[in-house]
Amino acid sequence: MEKGYLDMELLRFTTAGSVDDGKSTLIGRLLYDSKSIFEDQLEAVETASRNRGNEEINLALLTDGLRAEREQGITIDVAYRYFATPKRKFIIADTPGHVEYTRNMATGASTADLAVILIDARNGVLEQTVRHTYIAALLGIPHIAVCVNKMDLVDFSQEVFEKICTDYREMASKLPVGEVTFMPISAKLGDNVVEASQNMPWYEGGTLLHLLETVPAGHTLPELPMRLPVQHVIRPISDKFHDFRGYAGRLCGGTLRKGDAVTVWPSGKQSTVDSIWFADKQLESTFAPESVTVCLTDDIDISRGDLLVRTDDPQPRVSQDITLMVCWLREEQLQLGKRYTIRQATGQTVGMVKNIEYKVDINTLRHLEGVTSLEANDIACVKLRTAQPLVYDVYTANRTTGSLVFIDPDTNDTVGAGMIIA
Repeated sequence: MEKGYLDMELLRFTTAGSVDDGKSTLIGRLLYDSKSIFEDQLEAVETASRNRGNEEINLALLTDGLRAEREQGITIDVAYRYFATPKRKFIIADTPGHVEYTRNMATGASTADLAVILIDARNGVLEQTVRHTYIAALLGIPHIAVCVNKMDLVDFSQEVFEKICTDYREMASKLPVGEVTFMPISAKLGDNVVEASQNMPWYEGGTLLHLLETVPAGHTLPELPMRLPVQHVIRPISDKFHDFRGYAGRLCGGTLRKGDAVTVWPSGKQSTVDSIWFADKQLESTFAPESVTVCLTDDIDISRGDLLVRTDDPQPRVSQDITLMVCWLREEQLQLGKRYTIRQATGQTVGMVKNIEYKVDINTLRHLEGVTSLEANDIACVKLRTAQPLVYDVYTANRTTGSLVFIDPDTNDTVGAGMIIA
């Protein structure tokens, strides 16, 4: 029996590349060839294409949904798209290619299982290719698909494709990248996107859609150490439930069963799981990324921002001094000694950057020392001091407990994203 839509596996992936590499066209081709668009959408795009003087349908218009984008011919923000095939559901984060919008990739890629990095076959590996690969490595994305696009403009040359693969491997060898798959495509013509190309018989690999349908998707969460950041404390609401006290949140790792011993951080106090609730239904067990309410056998002082951990699992770290990689997101510079609001998982505190260890030169991947401030799109290693201790894992161990954001208290803007490394 085939799975229903709600039961289908979900793959989150991001697309990135330099300006005019064809990201929007590629996503449009995926939607078009997999028959994942409605007839009225197709008619609207055909009309828009004719109005712009295009002789054939402009598939990029399927994804460039903002009027400003259409008028300028560019993608200016992260656009999330949804589609499905009989095998899987997909969420695509389409990120802009301009250097000044590099920070948007960090947003779009933060939950991705796979990154699709496009390279124009005529241009080869560029600065943005290096930058996007670095961010993919920094965010721990386990799989990268390098799509060498516009192969039709280089006569489907195997030599051109292999030269780009060699250049990319040399660059990526300096980074802790995940598994990399190379494929030559033409998003405009559809070669190796959904259907195998007849123009490149020398390529023996699969299509992009085949990779999307078969690459592992989010299987690791239940295998991680159990982590439940407390989002809300549910207290008695009537005499009928006068003894009910539950701790609601979303598991960001591991499994939890009734009767398990748990430790509450940062207090370090221990108790046992008395019951697990999903709405009004009791569960014997639960696993990430499910959202549940947990009741304990002991009356412990627990509040939003605390972390429930299974006692027999590896325990998180607790410290006020954190080393992290930060991607700065705003034009306002990061200032040493300035107090920022720090949000991590469901908790919040105040912190300040004591020191910038180094900034990454994205062209050479060298570490630049002696830096005293950061600007938009800069990536750096910094030392952070927080007012209250953070309970955390390193980012490579858990994306939720190992990440945080900087918020400017004067504007309430999110100004930086950090991945904890020590």
